[in-house]
Amino acid sequence: MKLKDKVCLVTGAASGIGEGIARRYIEEGARVAIADLKLEPAKETAEQLSAMGPGTAMGVAMDVSDEAAVNRGVADIVKAWGGIDVLVSNAGIQIVHRIEDFPFAEWKKLLAIHLDGAFLTTKACLPHMYAKQAGSIIFMGSVHAKEASPLKSAYVTAKHGLLGFARVLSKEGAEHGVRANVICPGFVKTPLVDKQIPEQAKALGISEKAVVEQVMLSGTVDKEFTTIEDVAEIALLFASFPSNALTGQSLVVSHGWYMN
Repeated sequence: MKLKDKVCLVTGAASGIGEGIARRYIEEGARVAIADLKLEPAKETAEQLSAMGPGTAMGVAMDVSDEAAVNRGVADIVKAWGGIDVLVSNAGIQIVHRIEDFPFAEWKKLLAIHLDGAFLTTKACLPHMYAKQAGSIIFMGSVHAKEASPLKSAYVTAKHGLLGFARVLSKEGAEHGVRANVICPGFVKTPLVDKQIPEQAKALGISEKAVVEQVMLSGTVDKEFTTIEDVAEIALLFASFPSNALTGQSLVVSHGWYMN
């Protein structure tokens, strides 16, 4: 098993991509902290995943934009399991508006969850990784870390920012054995994406079918959504990679939408 006895923290893991990554890690023998904004959904997911073994899971309440909440959650994990080997900063939201109509409060909210969340969870986990001289930190980016789309100024800004943060972290963390990477999925059929379809249809004045075919999947080679399982496999690759050869790198998982 590739992650046997590794302690992993996955944020936004009660459902969606985070839950899929946690599931894959547990299949590989990891102990996974399921962190989410509310404790009950996190605990429910942890119980379900623990039942499948061979790894195990625990639920943790964590508002990733709140420093005290992040520090408290990380401390609870370390107290229970003795450290943290892998962090997957996955928690995120989507808010769409044209730039001239974007409420500043909503702009700040999105950036706080994506960027402050990545910073605060990284800052809290690094001392425990540095103590072991080993660790893997993975940020959930997007094709929008490399591309842009109308209505998504805050999201695109946040995802571009994660690339820079990961590159700095890869340089600072190298002497302590800590790697940093960014996964950049295309559109994955999750509740977050389902929510965007009617929102974009309304904002762009087109049908929901057109949003899927002409906006979301138009750049893919096969008109297929990326799957949660696709993303989870890349998260496993980065978490289990045996050297620094891939540190600082991002990987696009998008059925050919954006190639570099």
